[in-house]
Amino acid sequence: MSDQPTIAAKAPAKVTLQAGKDYWFCTCGKSATQPFCDGTHKGSSFAPKKFTAEKDGDSWLCQCKHTANAPFCDGTHKSL
Repeated sequence: MSDQPTIAAKAPAKVTLQAGKDYWFCTCGKSATQPFCDGTHKGSSFAPKKFTAEKDGDSWLCQCKHTANAPFCDGTHKSL
């Protein structure tokens, strides 16, 4: 059985990021602080994806957890 992430939402989350700041993106889909990790994955095969914001401003982060461009939305949620 392969672990599949939980679909947290079928739409991206608009977040405001700060350039140079590290963030931890939820990959399991179970975090209560979507789209960011809150540690809910512990004990599973999932681990958060660390990323550093390249610029200040708004970004659309994936919440369906099926994007090919994590942590950013690539529109995959439209086909789920």
